[in-house]
Amino acid sequence: MTATDNPAPLPRHIAIATLLCLGCAFAGNHVAARVAFDDGAGVLLAILMRSGGTLLALGMLVWWQRQPIRLPPGAWRWQLVLGLLIATQSICLYSAVARVPVAIALLVGNVFPILLALLTWGLGGPKPTARRAILMGVILVGLVFVLDVPGRLSSGERMQPEWILGIALAFTAATVFAVALWITDHKLSTLRGSVRSMLTMSIVFSTSAIAGFSGVLPGGLDLPASSTGWTALATLVVLYCTGFTLLFVSVPRLDMPRNAPVMNIEPVATLIMGWIVLDQMLAMGQIFGGLIVIAGIVLLSYKKD
Repeated sequence: MTATDNPAPLPRHIAIATLLCLGCAFAGNHVAARVAFDDGAGVLLAILMRSGGTLLALGMLVWWQRQPIRLPPGAWRWQLVLGLLIATQSICLYSAVARVPVAIALLVGNVFPILLALLTWGLGGPKPTARRAILMGVILVGLVFVLDVPGRLSSGERMQPEWILGIALAFTAATVFAVALWITDHKLSTLRGSVRSMLTMSIVFSTSAIAGFSGVLPGGLDLPASSTGWTALATLVVLYCTGFTLLFVSVPRLDMPRNAPVMNIEPVATLIMGWIVLDQMLAMGQIFGGLIVIAGIVLLSYKKD
């Protein structure tokens, strides 16, 4: 194996700083999406622009690396399923962001590690250890506070239908993403990441275009009403495309098994950006619950060297 096949890892402080920036970029993408939605932009329009820009960047990366676009026998159907799952996850998560505070949508959407662990166990994988089971319970308790269940029960306030739909969509996004990760790990692990991601983005782009022009999701391709919405769409494309592409270019040097929990800065950054940009301030109990969720996810994803 040559040096270029196995590049030396970056110094840990640089790797952590890079992952922090990537997490903030992904958080900013969701906040920008909410600004665009508030200005009248359709969910499918945002996904089309985001996936189109990312597809172009990944296509250039694959061309620059001279990677052959060949899949092993039987892998095409799994690649198609993966692309459809990611398209569904994108639609559900953006639809949730359009309905509930961005930080809450992201916190609910980030329970996918629990669902992935349970799915892996259910399909014959290792049973979650007692430590992981306890952490899963802690995360669920944190979500109870994030959704302000104690406050609503004490006041007798009922959740609005739009709120319930937003939470359901965020949880669906987490479920679908967990299945997509399982397929990636068990069915497409031999396929180079840049090629797999490029093919996935092409399916997401095609699926969103078909759904938009067929009218399956009414208003999905609505245009923003002002320059604010267009600026927000351009911002989310730049942030997501840059973050996604940079992650794939630099991931061999980031020592992900050791540093991956740093990426959980995304919900925290979303909470701060949502407060500054959107004036979406959560109650103290919800913030407390969010910190519990994030801490649980970090500990759940942490692996000893």
